[in-house]
Amino acid sequence: MFRKRLLVCVLVLIGCGKLKELPTDPLLGGGGEPIDPTATLTRVQNEIFTPTCAALGCHDRLAKQEQQQLTAGVAYSQTVNHPSIEMPQLVRVTPSDPANSYLYRKIVGAGITGDRMPQGGPYLADAQIKLIRDWIRRGAPND
Repeated sequence: MFRKRLLVCVLVLIGCGKLKELPTDPLLGGGGEPIDPTATLTRVQNEIFTPTCAALGCHDRLAKQEQQQLTAGVAYSQTVNHPSIEMPQLVRVTPSDPANSYLYRKIVGAGITGDRMPQGGPYLADAQIKLIRDWIRRGAPND
């Protein structure tokens, strides 16, 4: 019975075109686009995590939504190769693979559980999303 329901759901999603929206699409994962060599954890931290994620009382030292802290000095260990709470089959950041990085999925709003981040918007600008994507594509180094 479960298999039949799952098959029906998959067929409905295919029919609606929703599977194209998942981050396994090369366009969402970065495809053949050149990787920005300046996409570093330091930039991600300074330009996105600290002012947007940790400053809102969501992923700071006190709030730790979804048990995730994105403050300087902690963000790397809380994201890279760290299991997602909402989708435990995925890690938050899979080095070199934005399409299978739950954090990346959350900021683009595809293939996720719950809300797109930042919750309620305003969402990250394309350049900010590209910065995170390129950092992950570079192997998510702790630099």
